[in-house]
Amino acid sequence: MIWCVIMAGGVGSRFWPLSQTDNPKQFLDIMGTGRTMLQTTFRRCAELCPRENIVIVTGDQYVDHVHEQIGDLQPHQVLGEPLRRGTAPCIAYAAATIAGLDPEATLIVVPSDHAIFREERFKDDLRQAVDTVQRHPWILTLGVQPVNPATTYGYIQRGKKNSLPEVKNLHPVTTFTEKPPVEMARQFIASGEFYWNAGIFVWTLPVLQEAYKKHLPTLWEAFFNSTLLTPHSALEQLYSQFDTVSIDQGIMEQASNVHVLTASFGWSDVETWESLYNVSSRDSRGNAIQGDAFTYDTRNCLIDIPDGTTAVIDGLDGYIVATANGTLMICPRHREEMIFRFASDVELKQLIDKK
Repeated sequence: MIWCVIMAGGVGSRFWPLSQTDNPKQFLDIMGTGRTMLQTTFRRCAELCPRENIVIVTGDQYVDHVHEQIGDLQPHQVLGEPLRRGTAPCIAYAAATIAGLDPEATLIVVPSDHAIFREERFKDDLRQAVDTVQRHPWILTLGVQPVNPATTYGYIQRGKKNSLPEVKNLHPVTTFTEKPPVEMARQFIASGEFYWNAGIFVWTLPVLQEAYKKHLPTLWEAFFNSTLLTPHSALEQLYSQFDTVSIDQGIMEQASNVHVLTASFGWSDVETWESLYNVSSRDSRGNAIQGDAFTYDTRNCLIDIPDGTTAVIDGLDGYIVATANGTLMICPRHREEMIFRFASDVELKQLIDKK
């Protein structure tokens, strides 16, 4: 059967002040759709597999958040990680849980907080990917055609020949490159051989287990060759011994059976305020506005105002204006790398004020 694994353990620190440690990005309606990003991802997955075959992996501290946002979940559907150790342990934890229920399962692994456009094409691509891995012992990843030399994405280089004559835009993977400098990213795009790494993976459980056994034997031993998962204290002790490792570094960059399917849908990881601005609807002055805001002589701004608050904004060009959790941030869009400092300074002051 087909199973979907949703990775929902991130803290979304780049979306401060909206996203904070106790209520991160995946539990927010960042896109202004009326659903949180997790709810949207769950709904999307429920069109690819039975509802009970969706497993959400999150941090221990967010398990209640998941149950609040997605009702009527069975115990195996929400897995809490005691520590953040990257996507490789996260996926192994979910796969080990599924292995006890369906040893021959096909797994679709998706992040909880990415934006997908043209969802019918998304479903078509994933069905094609599932069909491919069920017929061939491959690891499949989805690549997105880049539209600019982004330096915050990973890049996948495809081989020159199709993997299967009957499947369009399916190629063996040659290399993975994580967050290249802008000049290198420009060269990648000019070559026509590189795609953005969407962080979506498809494989059968036997192929996944073999990959872990070969490339991440410590995780294979912990999750697939032991009586793990109970009690939770044993899981916490195991996680404390793991190195932090991503699935890309641990398996994708090492394995020889990885293939990339070019996605036909639109995609953004919506990792930053700037990426949200780029995928948002904008008015005639280039403003992307969520909430109740009156703007005067204001253009090219991203404005996020919570319910119950009205903002009046005059004379800004190219700014982020966001207020949440008692904090107002006004920051030039090109300076959003300062957000980590803003958050640190505000949190430090709040700690001092409490003393």
